[in-house]
Amino acid sequence: MPHPLLYEINTRCWLRSLSVEQGRAVTLADVPDTEFDRWQKLGFTHIWAMGVWTTGPRSRAHALDDAGMRQTFAKLLPDWRPDDTPGSPYAIADYRVPASLGGESGLAAFRKRLNARGLKLLLDFVPNHFGLDHPWITEKPELFMLSPAEVAGTFPQQTVSGLRWLAHGKDPNFAPWADTVQINYRRPETRAAKITLLQTIAARCDGVRCDMAMLMLNDVFARTWAHIPEQVSPPTSEFWAEAIPAVKKTSPDFLFLAEVYWGLEARLQSLGFDYTYNKMVFDSLRDGRSTSLQESLLAAPRAQLEAGAHFLENHDERRIASVLSPAEHRAAALLMLGLPGMRFLYEGQLQGRQLQIPVQLGRWPDEPVNPEILAMYEQLLVTLKDTAVGRGEVNLLQPIGWPDNHTAPNFVIIHWQESPSKFDLVVVNLAPHPSQCRVQLPVKQLAAHDWLMRNLLGAENYRHSGAELAASGLHLDVPAHAAQLFQFTKTNP
Repeated sequence: MPHPLLYEINTRCWLRSLSVEQGRAVTLADVPDTEFDRWQKLGFTHIWAMGVWTTGPRSRAHALDDAGMRQTFAKLLPDWRPDDTPGSPYAIADYRVPASLGGESGLAAFRKRLNARGLKLLLDFVPNHFGLDHPWITEKPELFMLSPAEVAGTFPQQTVSGLRWLAHGKDPNFAPWADTVQINYRRPETRAAKITLLQTIAARCDGVRCDMAMLMLNDVFARTWAHIPEQVSPPTSEFWAEAIPAVKKTSPDFLFLAEVYWGLEARLQSLGFDYTYNKMVFDSLRDGRSTSLQESLLAAPRAQLEAGAHFLENHDERRIASVLSPAEHRAAALLMLGLPGMRFLYEGQLQGRQLQIPVQLGRWPDEPVNPEILAMYEQLLVTLKDTAVGRGEVNLLQPIGWPDNHTAPNFVIIHWQESPSKFDLVVVNLAPHPSQCRVQLPVKQLAAHDWLMRNLLGAENYRHSGAELAASGLHLDVPAHAAQLFQFTKTNP
């Protein structure tokens, strides 16, 4: 099964930009064919339409009333108006698509067109909380984290049982999100209601990206909400162990992607997630930790690495073009795209955008396209389509140094093969200086043939004796921040 290549679009900003470009109001119902053409050309397999669900006025008011946010909005958009701020797509008032984005029929049409081109649709599932406008707050207040008296991070709400204090959604390491209300996962009726809701979402897409998925783990939830005790028996099973099989029972190919941190990736994979964020790769590339990255990748259990979702940016992170030089960016991009597992890119990344915008905004700032970065991504993505990368058998290889040369730890080398007559080698040097190493190639009958070695991203061509490669390994001497994709083909029967 091919390793997914995911493209995240900020749906509200994307449709706004398309509307300006087309001179008409574009919704999910009538996206131009050119968008689908481009995604196909670049080899994407999944489109994550981030932010399609309905937000509400109470949650939106928090963004508009926050002086710091307004200052950020005005800095990014000098002509900013309140209409540019629909509110956070993670403070959901209703899991339905608003008419302004095309409504439910528009979403269905968009998915149908994606599927017709072999692409799958991912949507957001935010399990931890709802926005302040969600109808369950008044209809089903017992499903939320309730306190009989005011404590930090709560707000008053009149319920059928009288005045109660509802907790805002929370990550234990940060202040509560004031535009949200916290779901109570201690209660079985809450879990059942959320699973039913998840099933209705699954009927409209091919996968979900689950926001802050580790917050539902029983031990994490217990620590986070220890300050609001409740006289209920603790749950005996994990929420995800119930929810994922409930969906996959009727949709076995449905994809679950978890946003997860704190070293909890393997736990969520064991509970059924197909892919989990691998922030270790992102952090290492962003911070220039080449040696530790090589060590971590080589030490990672194969199954865990192949279930990782690797990225250089997303809506929560700084734009990578604002952090890395073009040469560093190219090497990091090839490494990320060359790893096994899910690889994903974010709208604007391919154009070299440098401004990170808050998710509460519904319009992109004007930024010029960086032609060097655009050409780099188009070359990488189009070239990779015609290789075994992301499709064949994969091995991460151990670069080997020698006593008077200590540059081997700067490499990440990945071998992909799906045909006995050829194989591909992703070679990345993460150092700001030339590096050298040897590497043993795990190729069957390597010694029985001679091989032509071509850099598909450059002009280098070499011929190698298979017998010498098998005996001594492949010697690599590459420039600073090298990003090379070598294809080896047999030159004799």
